[in-house]
Amino acid sequence: MSSDLRTSVKPAHLPPLEEQFVPAALYNRAFRKQAQSAGVPLILGVEREHGRSLRYEARVLPEGHPFAAENNRYVERLLKFLLWQKGGWKVAVGGPQSIGEYIRRTYSAEGERRFDFAFMGRDVYEKEFTVITCRPEDVPPALETGQPLGRHLDGCRIGFDLGASDRKVSAVIDGNPVYSEEVVWEPRKHADPEYHYREIRAALAAAAAKLPRVDAIGGSSAGIYIDNRPMIASLFRAVPAGRFGEVRGMFLRLREEWKVPLEVINDGDVTALAGAMSLGDNAILGVALGSSEATGYVDENGNIMGWLNELAFAPVDYREGAALDEWSGDRGVGSQYFSQQCVFRLAPKAGIAIPQDLTDADKLKFVQEKLEKGDPGARRIWESMGVFLGYGIAHYADFYPLRHVLILGRCTSGRGGSILLEGARKVLASEFPEHAGVHIQLPDEKSRRVGQSIAAASLPALEPKEAK
Repeated sequence: MSSDLRTSVKPAHLPPLEEQFVPAALYNRAFRKQAQSAGVPLILGVEREHGRSLRYEARVLPEGHPFAAENNRYVERLLKFLLWQKGGWKVAVGGPQSIGEYIRRTYSAEGERRFDFAFMGRDVYEKEFTVITCRPEDVPPALETGQPLGRHLDGCRIGFDLGASDRKVSAVIDGNPVYSEEVVWEPRKHADPEYHYREIRAALAAAAAKLPRVDAIGGSSAGIYIDNRPMIASLFRAVPAGRFGEVRGMFLRLREEWKVPLEVINDGDVTALAGAMSLGDNAILGVALGSSEATGYVDENGNIMGWLNELAFAPVDYREGAALDEWSGDRGVGSQYFSQQCVFRLAPKAGIAIPQDLTDADKLKFVQEKLEKGDPGARRIWESMGVFLGYGIAHYADFYPLRHVLILGRCTSGRGGSILLEGARKVLASEFPEHAGVHIQLPDEKSRRVGQSIAAASLPALEPKEAK
């Protein structure tokens, strides 16, 4: 018997352009089946800001089991998902000492996950990332809190959404959009924080010109935001570390200049909020397939949980040699499967040569135009992404209670959206009957393109007016 469990994973649906795909959902299911009767307990605890923490109970294989060598892979990939789902700087591995020591070595300054070590510790939580080993019963209990956010529709509001290829802004009066604008930009190529400030301020001014007054401003952007401060974000990758403080204070500066309530949160959470507002329901995962993958979650009680939900860095493909994410150095993570980056890397396999002198937004349009004209290679790209998406949603549903998944972003425009939807639904229906009740849906074309900026406008609550 092979000691590599991945060889036993046989998807019923194969992406036309990457038939070696090993879905995380199927691998985890196969591992859990092996550990169900003969396994030993393992509990992961992860602490983040203000003492909030998660506690995940699992089982691993005992020594001597034919697949015992899979323990390290299973637990490392599991922890990787949990870190990018909820965040955290302190990890407790309650279980076999050998697994805990492997995780400690892997998530260290010199280890294979040194990006995660630095990102979660120094960059986001401003603490030393720590891994401790202990007995399962010594892992601390979970502590989770959520809060209602958004859905404020009163007054004259500006909402904006900052993507890596374009920035969108909307003017909204009592919940009704009266103006929307999209402007192509390439923030990742600009090192001067003033460039970013000027561009965002110009977007706000364009929307303000369509309103009788401005009562509040809400925004969404890729990255991790704490108290309206971007702790780290791909949009600002070119900004040198010595000037990143200017980026962290940028939205506080804008709030002071406009002298109105201003709130900025992760774009994935606004995706989920937009879905909750439009559907009138909760337990919604929003997935935006844009320059990268942006995800967000509204729980069963209608709350934003304060989790990272940065599933662009969470693994979905466990095969050897899976697609490489150049930023994190990891393979098989969501950014390479649910974004325009996936379109670009699959294009050569589909026989499509993309002109390199175009902006990323125009590169995507180039391939999408081929799709609209019936190009079979372009169709195989979106068919592959639809398979990725189906297995990805099944994987996410193991960690998020779900009733709805809302799909939007530039990659869903035109025919691509229906192809993605069809592929994902087929995968769930045939491979994951336990998740058959999850509704995957696309908003209408207009909402797909500017819905996030409109929902973002609802984020701030207006300050109560003084009594006369």
